[in-house]
Amino acid sequence: MTPVTVIQGDGPLVLGIPHAGTYVPPEIMANLNSNGQALADTDWHIDQLYADLLPGLGVVRANFHRYVIDANRDPAGASLYPGQNTTTLVPLTDFDGAPIWTDPPTGADIETRRANYHAAYHAALQSELTRVQAKHGIAILYDCHSIRSHIPFLFDDILPDFNIGTDQGKTCAPQITEVVQGICKTAPGYSSVLNGRFKGGWTTRHYGQPERGIHAIQMELAQSTYLQNEAAPWTYDATKAAGLRHHLTHILASLTALAPTLGASS
Repeated sequence: MTPVTVIQGDGPLVLGIPHAGTYVPPEIMANLNSNGQALADTDWHIDQLYADLLPGLGVVRANFHRYVIDANRDPAGASLYPGQNTTTLVPLTDFDGAPIWTDPPTGADIETRRANYHAAYHAALQSELTRVQAKHGIAILYDCHSIRSHIPFLFDDILPDFNIGTDQGKTCAPQITEVVQGICKTAPGYSSVLNGRFKGGWTTRHYGQPERGIHAIQMELAQSTYLQNEAAPWTYDATKAAGLRHHLTHILASLTALAPTLGASS
């Protein structure tokens, strides 16, 4: 199994997809309990949702599951949301707070996974962003995520459909936020929020350095917007997805058009 799949694009956008992978090495799968082996906390079909929205889009996709190691967590283990429930670099529970291991990983296990999977994903992502910036003078990382819309362990009430994260405006130029937020707010039948429960994960915060010409924005979608049900077997709903893909295409096309106007000092 190749840990990471890279599709090199010819435009200024790179899609990061850290949580769509479902591969778990057999020796790791054997240490998960039945709850963990269900792999419920996958960003189900998010790669399919974004596939071929625009010609020439760059993509960096992790093929391993987040229970192996979470590619969107600080490799040093620091919490993204201090004081709030969240999952760790190698999760010990699922999103509902239930244990996922019969034999949890040791510190040595985590170090091995960090080197073999987490580092591989970020080496590929950094390489692609560097290549794109060298070609265009700028790069925009659009980090693709999805999650169930109702998870009391992680957040109250029902999650909005579009959850835009920029770490309170630190990770990208304000024009990028304005474009994405404007499209989401005016999308009929969809709800949205900027820097709500999800403000951008480690990937967005790590790479988003607009003063250096690399911008990053996270989009966390409620899975109710494109799945038949937010439960196993996690079936992709082509009709729902078609409506959502229309707006995602608008977002990505608008960011592509915006990119040449952004300088390293934006």
